[in-house]
Amino acid sequence: MPKRIKKILVANRGEIAIRVIRGCRDAGIVSVAVYSEIDKTAYHVRLADEAYFIGQAPARESYLNQQKIIEVAKEAGADAIHPGYGFLAENDQFAALCEKNRIIFIGPKSETIALLGDKLEARKVALKAGLPVIPGTDFDNKDLSQVEETAKQIGYPVLVKAAAGGGGKGMRIVREPERLRESVESAIREAGSAFGDGRVYFEKYLENPRHVEIQIFADSHGHAVYLGERECSIQRRHQKVIEESPSPIMTPELREKMGTAAVNLARASGYLGAGTVEFLVDKNRSFYFLEVNTRLQVEHPVTEMVTGLDLVREQINVAEGHSLSFRQEDIQPRGHAVECRIYAENPHQDFLPSTGKLTEYREPSGPGVRVDSGVVQGSEISIYYDPIIAKLVVWGTDREEAIARAQRALTEYRISGVHTTIGFACSILRSGGFRAGEYSTGYVEEEFPDRNFECPQSDQAQKAAFAAAIFDFLEKEKVSLTMKRRGEKAGGWVQYYRNQNLSRLSKMR
Repeated sequence: MPKRIKKILVANRGEIAIRVIRGCRDAGIVSVAVYSEIDKTAYHVRLADEAYFIGQAPARESYLNQQKIIEVAKEAGADAIHPGYGFLAENDQFAALCEKNRIIFIGPKSETIALLGDKLEARKVALKAGLPVIPGTDFDNKDLSQVEETAKQIGYPVLVKAAAGGGGKGMRIVREPERLRESVESAIREAGSAFGDGRVYFEKYLENPRHVEIQIFADSHGHAVYLGERECSIQRRHQKVIEESPSPIMTPELREKMGTAAVNLARASGYLGAGTVEFLVDKNRSFYFLEVNTRLQVEHPVTEMVTGLDLVREQINVAEGHSLSFRQEDIQPRGHAVECRIYAENPHQDFLPSTGKLTEYREPSGPGVRVDSGVVQGSEISIYYDPIIAKLVVWGTDREEAIARAQRALTEYRISGVHTTIGFACSILRSGGFRAGEYSTGYVEEEFPDRNFECPQSDQAQKAAFAAAIFDFLEKEKVSLTMKRRGEKAGGWVQYYRNQNLSRLSKMR
């Protein structure tokens, strides 16, 4: 029997917390935010109906504090917890703690998260479900005496991967046997530090594949569907930065094959809610199972734009016990969508995080433009959390229009106070390989080895920014250009400020 959810605690921060809070408001559900000491004035705190302090800035003392979040959920009278993505979203122990305390966890069951969150176990499920899997094997991480022989059997290059977690942590590409032992030991240490689980395993490394993922959705009534694909091959440090749907290489036949494979895996694992099955696709368009993300993806707006569905709202419906509001035949993607993740990072210094206060922040708008952000002017980008500022998502009737709108929208951003990846995104969208749809997971390193990323600002936008700045200065200094006796002085100040402002504009990116 479906249970009406009246209040949801959002166990996250930033843009995904705001996305869920807005979904709650659309559904007439009370939203509860949680925040750390450094986030007490954050936008998600101000937007929610209620907000509770949960600890100090380090995530382990706040957003990863499972017991504290459960205590706050009880205090607030929340029926359910939405984990967003990151932090506790794929933590089976937290999901189990919610279940134990009779709080609805908006996501899969804890046992499903545990099963699919372990990449070795997920491979086994995929094999049983009939999915093609990249050749690979696990080994005894405590006895590395056989790793050379194991790697030799698979064939170089090999990929060392963490059995738990993701985001490129605990991952190493090994091309020569001489580097194997060192790489394995390094991956074990990093995986243990990042996930508390030092197990790693080998996979055959595919040279320059494409990374394509299938959005799945399943309810508790036996219905499971796929909502098309997302192309996620534009990556830096094994992390996605630009996504699009549909994939430039997709055909109706390949989409059906990959979608059916993803649904088969969902059924084999007893999946519930929203999830993503990720694949690698080689140059022959043969696809191989990679992993499952048992949560809402960062790039879910791309799917929402082409399907017209509200995935957060659908997550809530499924969590309440309702059937999916659509069937496979109802999914008819329309147009094309592109997402650019805007990070506070310096692309010229290997994408190092850039911290500081956003002294200026203006978002683009216009036809087909959607911005999911977690900041406002004055927000602080701290060292404690992921440096994502916003997600720019655009829609067009076709790929060409979507790319053109994305380029236009990127030039409309006004961000000062930190370095950003806007110039990087502009460079990718303008590059020949991307525009032709001919790129792979190694595209960024191959196309931009010198890290020369630029975003040309439109003349009109520059003139408008300059004019606004001049007006602001003259207003503050109370300089009257109509007073002839001060005309020379005012003119001097105008020229000085013009030079200062143009210098500032050049640093805005």
